[in-house]
Amino acid sequence: MATSKVLFAGFGGQGILFSGKFLAYNGLIADKNVSWLPSYGPEMRGGTANCSVIISDEPIGSPIITNPDMLVVMNNPSLEKYEGEVVPGGKIFVDSSLIDRKVERKDVEVYYIPATKMAADEGLDTLANMILVGKLIKESGITDFENVSAVLDKIVSAKHQDLKEFNHKALRLGYEYAE
Repeated sequence: MATSKVLFAGFGGQGILFSGKFLAYNGLIADKNVSWLPSYGPEMRGGTANCSVIISDEPIGSPIITNPDMLVVMNNPSLEKYEGEVVPGGKIFVDSSLIDRKVERKDVEVYYIPATKMAADEGLDTLANMILVGKLIKESGITDFENVSAVLDKIVSAKHQDLKEFNHKALRLGYEYAE
């Protein structure tokens, strides 16, 4: 892996920033150069949210991503806005429970994961984002799945230690999901 540029996008409250933070910490644990740039609209919860993550073997010159290698989207407006920005040959991961249309481009790999429905069915209502991250790990090889426990140890606060097991379960659901 030389450099991977990942853009997470959706509404505030969907765990977009946490997803990016999780992936960035994966890069840190793997001793890579990492950039994590969160962004959200003024409305916060319910407004737009996106997060850019760059993981590289080389120094990173800028945290800004104009053309991501991978796009993870959790709402229609984000798919509309960013679909055309993904590099040809890139990957798009779509929460098909929330996005009712297909990706129009033919020069990218697309994965439709009913993450929100899967999360609800498993009692993991707020963890659709982590199901998508699990699928991204599987399909991209951006990091080793074996690192996820160590990353969760770093980013799940002491107050929410009970959520580590649920996050791990959500990641595994996405990793093992076959369309």
